[in-house]
Amino acid sequence: MIVLRTVDPSSCPGNLGVHMTTKAPETQDHSSLPESAASNKPSFAETALQLGGKSEEESRRTGAIDKADDNVESLFKPQYQTVNSPAHRAVWDSAVPIDEFLTVDDQPADELQQVMRQSIEVVTKHRTAGTLLNDDQKISEPVLSELGGVGFWGLLVDKQYGGSGAPFRNFAPFLTRMAMADPTVAGLASVHGCIGAVDPVRTFGNDDQKQRYLPQLASGEKLSAFALTEPCAGSDLTALRTRAVREGDSYIVNGEKLFITNVVPGRTIGLVCLIDDAPAVLVCDLPASENDHFQLRKYGLWALKHTYNRGIIFKDFRVPVENLLSPIRGNGLTIAYHGLNLGRISLCANAAGTMRLMMASMIPWARFRVTYGETISRRELVSRRLGHLAGLIVGCDALVAWCSGLIDRGYRGEMECIVAKIFGSEAQKEAAIELFMKTHGGRSFLHGHLLGDNVHEYLAPCIYEGEGEMLGMAFFKSLVKHHGTQYFEPIGKAQAAAGIKRPNPLNPAHAWALKGALGPYAKWYLGQRCRLSSKPSLPPMPGPLQEHAAYAAEQLNHSPLEISGTMRKHQLKLADRQCRMSELSARIQKLIVILCTSLYAARQADEVIQDAADVLCQDLTRQLTGQRPSDQYFRSATRLGETIVDGGFQSIAGLSADEILMPYD
Repeated sequence: MIVLRTVDPSSCPGNLGVHMTTKAPETQDHSSLPESAASNKPSFAETALQLGGKSEEESRRTGAIDKADDNVESLFKPQYQTVNSPAHRAVWDSAVPIDEFLTVDDQPADELQQVMRQSIEVVTKHRTAGTLLNDDQKISEPVLSELGGVGFWGLLVDKQYGGSGAPFRNFAPFLTRMAMADPTVAGLASVHGCIGAVDPVRTFGNDDQKQRYLPQLASGEKLSAFALTEPCAGSDLTALRTRAVREGDSYIVNGEKLFITNVVPGRTIGLVCLIDDAPAVLVCDLPASENDHFQLRKYGLWALKHTYNRGIIFKDFRVPVENLLSPIRGNGLTIAYHGLNLGRISLCANAAGTMRLMMASMIPWARFRVTYGETISRRELVSRRLGHLAGLIVGCDALVAWCSGLIDRGYRGEMECIVAKIFGSEAQKEAAIELFMKTHGGRSFLHGHLLGDNVHEYLAPCIYEGEGEMLGMAFFKSLVKHHGTQYFEPIGKAQAAAGIKRPNPLNPAHAWALKGALGPYAKWYLGQRCRLSSKPSLPPMPGPLQEHAAYAAEQLNHSPLEISGTMRKHQLKLADRQCRMSELSARIQKLIVILCTSLYAARQADEVIQDAADVLCQDLTRQLTGQRPSDQYFRSATRLGETIVDGGFQSIAGLSADEILMPYD
């Protein structure tokens, strides 16, 4: 039996909209998946750790996270749960469900477009006037207020509560456009609407709570945050110490929170705390100023410099009992664990906009900078960087379009959104350091330079919303959980019942004791070994993109035996094989990115987008195969870079570049 001690290390959980409108395609029978959310039985992880001889506390804590995940799953219709998600089926089904990786272009309704256009105009106006930031170098109150006036803060709030009720497939690409105007404002939209109080209230609030909170959250009268992280509780959500004790009609809160983005006196927060030793979420209206019961802990933070990120100290702080959110199943961990995926997509969308700003800055510099009598815009290395950057941008665009569409269709999207978060944050980091900084050279570190002033902003997403490798293990856990529960858990229980600590297949007593449990796995294994490869049914696509999609689908189709073999090899020690889990997870993620990006680009009329997708897919394939770059690849990347310098990347049209610092005569 195997166990994965992986928890979601998000320090500021996001949210997830549940819109169950589309019937999922028929897939294999997963009826044996245990409905642990509906029972009090130990979770898969807790059972495995107990069988492995781990301490009761470790088993209980890990099991609590696993059970919270099960409870979140139960909020979704079975056909939209993780086991039936496109990423999961791409690995375990007999054929990759290509149709589930396609994206559909969808233009926002006219009234929604107006809100979006006016929101960008507000930010652009203040940036031009020099009034975007206040004296503390944070987004100013007039900007926040004007954004509320045009409907920016209510984009994800239902119309009946004063919002726009925007589909997430419209909201997420809009964040990319807003990031091109200002990444911080785009990030605040995600904090407020995706990982603040908006989603917990609209998802788990009762009618009274929705009526009280959503209208003021939609108008921007109250901006919001989500207070989960503590000095001792970040990745380990079971280490919470903040407590609320009921006293009459109030809960009395004592404790401390850390790294809370967008927390300002007078705002509204979702507060995760312990009530009767169980995690719970209270919606709290913070006082207009600090007092003996509510204080802010201020500290220096290099990242998120244009937002207020602070700690909160509660001392006998009163919250009305009617502010307690009550999930259908589980407890506050269900709410916290539920609220992740929209934030992950939003981060990828923000990265797509931020990298466009980098590109818009690189092009004029490349045209200006001369070495040995020639502008660097025609140097191969610089052209390749621009071509590679375009590939990263298109990859993010593809993942945002795909994942947001899945969310609107009713999928939980856990695995898919993890892929988007990891790819988006790592792409932004690579773009900033390997492409943007190296092209600008020493001027990158001047005061006033886009990189020099924002390098921590570019790197921080690799950590918040879940550090990449840790999230990769969470992806791997979701990928193998059903397989482990169905086949390895019975084997582990049979081993424990027979007192077998180290099974030996050549020992007749061991073989006899485990024969019942081994039978189903042996049948599955032989079926996989004898299965014939099937070519994916791909839509009409340009040749190179079709090759990329076919390669990704083929490799995904061949991965079950390797994954299961790793589980079989390490058994109870798999939890301690983080490097192996991370490597396998990364391989599957890259294949999903290749498949998603090639299918997305094939549906775009712009050949530059198709070329950018081709460059990215070549890069990722080479990482998977270990091959050296070919001359053909270099020609593809450099030609694309030259096209971009000549104005061929239409999605950055209209972006003004920053001033060239220290120009030479």
